[in-house]
Amino acid sequence: MEVQILEQPNPYRAKILIKGITPALANSLRRVLIAEVPILAIDEVHFRKNDSPLYDEIIAHRLSLVPLVFDPKSFKGCEKNPSKAGCEVVLTLKKKGPCVVYSGDLKSKEVKPLYDNIPITKLAEGKELELEAIARIGLGKDHAKWQGAIVGFKPKPIVKVSKEAESLVSIAEACPAKVFEVKDNKLRVVNENACIYCNICVEKSDGKIQVNEARDEFIFNIESASGLDVKTLLNLAVDVLERKFKEFEKVVEKIK
Repeated sequence: MEVQILEQPNPYRAKILIKGITPALANSLRRVLIAEVPILAIDEVHFRKNDSPLYDEIIAHRLSLVPLVFDPKSFKGCEKNPSKAGCEVVLTLKKKGPCVVYSGDLKSKEVKPLYDNIPITKLAEGKELELEAIARIGLGKDHAKWQGAIVGFKPKPIVKVSKEAESLVSIAEACPAKVFEVKDNKLRVVNENACIYCNICVEKSDGKIQVNEARDEFIFNIESASGLDVKTLLNLAVDVLERKFKEFEKVVEKIK
C-alpha cells in the first residue's frame, strides 16, 4: 500500500491518493472515518440562565456541533463507557449583553473549540447566558455531533488521448474539470486526477479519448468535521479497522 498527499491546504483538509487497496477496503475506510472514529463533543448542557432569543434546546444543539480540540490518547476506551471518571470534560460559558456569544466563550482547562468565531446566539442589553456543558466521547454512527470527517472517494482516473484526438483542441474548453490543455496546438492531459467521469471528452472525440478507472488506486477528499486533523483521523481509522479485522479473525477461528 502507498499513500500520497495530493493537496493539503491546511491540517484539517486533504486530498490523498491511496494505492494498492480494493474498492471494499476503500469504502470501509470512508465509513470508519465518518462514523466510527471516537470524537469528543458536547453531549449535555445545564442552563443556569438564558435570556437569549433562542430556546435552551437550540443553543444546546448548536454547542454540540462545535468541534473541540482534544488529545485522543487521554480518552482512549471512553467510547465504551463515556460517563466513567476521566471521560467527561466540563466547559462553562457566562456572558452578559449586549454582545454576540461565540464558541470561543466556552471555557475549559482541558479542551478548547477548534474555532473561536462560531456564533451561538445574541444577547441584548442586560441579558445573560450562563451554562455548563459536558463533553463526552462518542461515535458518528450514534449522532452527527460525533462525526469524524466528511469523506468522498473515487477510483483514480486514467485518461488517454490517441494520436487522432490530439487535434481536437475544442475538447479542452468542453471539459468541466479542466483535465486538458492545448499546447503547440495539440490536446494534452494535464490534470488527470480532476476527471469527474462525465465522459464529455469521450463523446466529442467519438471514442478517440479513453477514460478508465484504476482498479486499486483511489483518491480521497477528506475534511475534518471534528477537532482532529486529517492525519490523526486517518491513524485512528486504521486502528479501528485493524481491531475489527482481529475481532473477525477470532470469530472465524471458532468456526469448526
